[in-house]
Amino acid sequence: MNEVAASTIALGRAAPRRGRPLRAIALPLSAVLLLAAVIASLAIGPVPVPPAHVAEILWNFVTGDAVRDTGAEVVVLDVRLPRTLLAVLIGAALAVSGAVMQGLFRNPLADPGVVGVSSGAGLAAAAWFVLGAGMAASLPWPLGEFGLPISAFIGGLIVTFILHVLSRHDGRTSVTTLILAGIAITAFTSAGTGMLVFMSSDQQLREFTFWTLGSLAGGTWTKVLMVLPFTGVFVLLAPTLARGLDAIALGEAEAFHVGIDVETMKRIAIVGVAAAVGASVAVAGAIAFLGLTVPHLIRLAIGPAHRSLLMVSALFGAAMLVATDLVARTIASPAEIPLGVITAGIGAPFMLWLILSRRRMLAI
Repeated sequence: MNEVAASTIALGRAAPRRGRPLRAIALPLSAVLLLAAVIASLAIGPVPVPPAHVAEILWNFVTGDAVRDTGAEVVVLDVRLPRTLLAVLIGAALAVSGAVMQGLFRNPLADPGVVGVSSGAGLAAAAWFVLGAGMAASLPWPLGEFGLPISAFIGGLIVTFILHVLSRHDGRTSVTTLILAGIAITAFTSAGTGMLVFMSSDQQLREFTFWTLGSLAGGTWTKVLMVLPFTGVFVLLAPTLARGLDAIALGEAEAFHVGIDVETMKRIAIVGVAAAVGASVAVAGAIAFLGLTVPHLIRLAIGPAHRSLLMVSALFGAAMLVATDLVARTIASPAEIPLGVITAGIGAPFMLWLILSRRRMLAI
């Protein structure tokens, strides 16, 4: 048994003793944090709405009795609620994607960007800003109105498909080849994005730069419905991968011998992450470090068991992005700070701390 497997088993044995008290309350605590973040997001803004009135509006909305005859109801239901739901879906998807990728690659520094979705979506988005935005008025619906998210989503899927083909050999998916191919394709798409940026006008450059920094400012009910099938399904089905991810921590051969179909699990995980992250990037731009920091913090708190890890990561990731978006749109009101600026400001120091505290792991 190699050193990585031995350390993983030791971690798995030690984690229940260390994480049992937190594990018992982690799920309800995360749910409470998410509920508090959602209420705060709906209540706080240029038009403040008391939390009790927010709860009343939401109850009427759920029961079908909502009547948009006051400014507060219009603000909550038509402006803040779709934006908040986007933050919930995207935050949960990115956090769960990070947990899945870290388990699949057996590396706490793995990130959803490893599969190349963000770079492919960025190249397609740059192409839309530079080449397609001027034709938006002449394109049929929904290409004209939703050309940017559609382009970014297609770009992410194309890159993911290419990576999947390159990493397959003799009916098996090589994780090492996937990572190396992802690095190469990311460099290629970055070169293409740089060329398009060079060709862009000042206005196009400003729009693309703001998109790459991440924002939920354009959140609408239509975008919620566009993201929901990909992020919602992935977050709900991800716990079914928990047993396989727990087993693969000991190595692919060991996972196979305990009855895990490793190849099928890897394909489902990679395609699921690609779809969820691609849809998230398409509507919100690049939101850095969320998929890295949230699952690692949860793992440190409750241990490495993936069933609990995935569910708590989904709730905590959603709460964190809702809270981050609230800060982004209120701290410099009426202007908005891009989400990526805040998440990178928090995530980059955390990653440096993680690297310094895990030198032994990275040296293996």
